[in-house]
Amino acid sequence: MTTLQTPLCERLGIHLPILQAPTGSVAGAALASAVSIAGALGAMGVTWLDETSLLAQIEAVRAETPLPFMVNYALAFPPATLHAALQAGVPVITFSWGDPTPYLPQVRASGAKVGVQITNTQGARRMVEAGADFLICQGLEAGGHVQSTTPLWELLPQIVALAGAIPVVAAGGLATGADMAKAFSLGAQGVLLGTRFVASHESLAHDRYKQSLVSAKAADTALTVCFDGGWEYASHRVIRNSTFQNWEAVGSPPIGFRPGEGDTVGYASSGEPILRYEDTAPRTGMSGAIEEMCLYAGTSCEAIHSVLSAQEIITQLLTEYASYR
Repeated sequence: MTTLQTPLCERLGIHLPILQAPTGSVAGAALASAVSIAGALGAMGVTWLDETSLLAQIEAVRAETPLPFMVNYALAFPPATLHAALQAGVPVITFSWGDPTPYLPQVRASGAKVGVQITNTQGARRMVEAGADFLICQGLEAGGHVQSTTPLWELLPQIVALAGAIPVVAAGGLATGADMAKAFSLGAQGVLLGTRFVASHESLAHDRYKQSLVSAKAADTALTVCFDGGWEYASHRVIRNSTFQNWEAVGSPPIGFRPGEGDTVGYASSGEPILRYEDTAPRTGMSGAIEEMCLYAGTSCEAIHSVLSAQEIITQLLTEYASYR
């Protein structure tokens, strides 16, 4: 195990200052546990899970490892299972896409650590004053749903300067040891990687989705509101697939006027249809026109050349980082 440590590691009880992004439905227990076993901090996005499913996922992680992991709630939706997660002893909770201040006393009372995704200095100042244990500084290069409107390398030094003793985690467009080195040189105490871990063996992403990430360049991604079925008007970064290109070709029309709107492009493993423009990323067990579905991707796809295990990804990151120290 490398000796790379920052104060964030001690605060969260982890060996490496590497966090896996809670990339919604494709980041399940297998990926979270594999990342944590490798010495980093695994994660699951649990906003849309019911309590039974949430507890099953928590238990699945714990069946593999006693090491820390985190769960995320996107506060554009009610965190209906937060109490259950805290009762189950989840050690790290993160919030994004909303104001977490009403929930912070509840998290603190449970003994869990809390991180908050922020995208400007005003938000960072509020969360420092509110007592967040760490801040996640997201740049607009991120894949998936993107709060930020500012490039990471422009925003990160501002947030670090404001945060003081509160650890800052850099997020958005990161996939390599060189990215880690740059983030640490600008004062970050950790890095959060999403797209890199989506393209892992343990990810629940469909194999054709993973291969799309391997093939894509940064310029093949777009920050858009095209795939907002299920989460209206929320910006997100995706691969410019045929659904996006056809929508953009006719002027990026609003809901109700989009080409092919209502078409069934695939099916979930349960048989439920997946409609064009839905915000659902293609997962293992889905069938149909995978390429036409919502393919979330950060600009970091440029640096992803193969699908690896979580352990291999982390080993590669550390090897690359060592050459930039």
